[in-house]
Amino acid sequence: MEDDEGGAMAEEAIVANGGEEEERRSSKAMVSSEQIDVEAYAALYTGHTKVIRLFFIADHCGNEAVQVEALRMAYDEIKKTENTQLHREVVQKIGGRLRPEYGLDQAWVDAIEHRFQLKKDKLENELSGYKTNLIKESIRMGFNDFGDFYYAHGHLGEAFKSYVRTRDYCTSSKHIIQMCLNVILVSIEMGQFMHVSNYVGKAEQTPEVQDPIIVAKLRCALGLAHLEAKHYKLAARKFLDTNPELGNNYTEVIAPQDVATYGGLCALACFDRTELKNKVIDNINFRNFLELVPEIRELIHDFYASRYASCLEYLENLKPNLLLDIHLHDHVETLYDQIRHKAIIQYTHPFISVDLHTMASAFKTTVAGLQKELEALITDNQIQARIDSHNKILYARHADQRNTTFQRVLQNGSEFEREVHAMLLRANLIKHEYTNRASKKL
Repeated sequence: MEDDEGGAMAEEAIVANGGEEEERRSSKAMVSSEQIDVEAYAALYTGHTKVIRLFFIADHCGNEAVQVEALRMAYDEIKKTENTQLHREVVQKIGGRLRPEYGLDQAWVDAIEHRFQLKKDKLENELSGYKTNLIKESIRMGFNDFGDFYYAHGHLGEAFKSYVRTRDYCTSSKHIIQMCLNVILVSIEMGQFMHVSNYVGKAEQTPEVQDPIIVAKLRCALGLAHLEAKHYKLAARKFLDTNPELGNNYTEVIAPQDVATYGGLCALACFDRTELKNKVIDNINFRNFLELVPEIRELIHDFYASRYASCLEYLENLKPNLLLDIHLHDHVETLYDQIRHKAIIQYTHPFISVDLHTMASAFKTTVAGLQKELEALITDNQIQARIDSHNKILYARHADQRNTTFQRVLQNGSEFEREVHAMLLRANLIKHEYTNRASKKL
């Protein structure tokens, strides 16, 4: 009973927050993109996420041809499922822009809903029998079947409750891991990344988590949770630690190309040069993912080699498609700003003075625009420098080494003098046997 109440409360939270997530995503500005190949992109995914990503492209892409193509593919994909709610939604989004056969298929909807009720009654009767017989494994399977059933029909709140209820009837580590993965899948779709973090933790505490594919899935899920929370460095570490065995085994959530993109951009934004070299460029496992997205691989190498113009050009070319990514779109501007600021800081670091005209050319911007960026970084104490606005030169403000050396010598002299006084005092106390006489009096 307590578990049921917990599940109900969790469901309410999920539904509420899921609505906020949907509202936040739908409020995103339209993106004009002629680069994205919708068919190739959709082929990377399976299940609900394929449809949700196609919806997202249709809602946020300013190119009507791309919108219509995404909706057509979503319609065809939904007809392979039993999700009547998504079917009605896609028909509404199409709005008569496609051929008549892409309208509401009422006969299909009625048939699905009739089968839904019949199967629901059957599962309820079976579960009732299992509870009467008190067979834990049968009860677990009954709740799990209910979760699969509700998930297939798009009732994510009910699916979440059913999967969570299997927890009390799990009799092995394998069952616990399966339960956690099911809850994680539903939570990601609902945008409930707090649940994702919690259940990844539960799965990782299970003693027998050794399957490299399961470990890779858990790392990807936690990486998405950190990304959503804007903990970019933690997200980067999880994606970078993902095993190449992941392959296409988690396409209902994430494609291997996404691991390269998310991990690469988060690492660029947060890692210093040493970390970038050791954990990204020299990371043999992550290199397998980077090979799938050559643009990300090249821009990382360009950044490390200080070829900032080429790096920023790659980023600019990738931006329209990244803004159509369901998980990354809210973070693109922040990550791009952090990467650009790091590039500017690294560019200025080795020099005593820098000509702003030369630097503006390297970063493909105007001198005025670059000066504003530098002013912000100087104000934020990220660059120790001053700007000669008349001659357009940036001068590094290095510490006065002569003065620093004198200060250090004076400090060391004071410390030496204090230590000598302490030693002389101790020597005199011992000489006059002050400590011994004091102890005898006591």
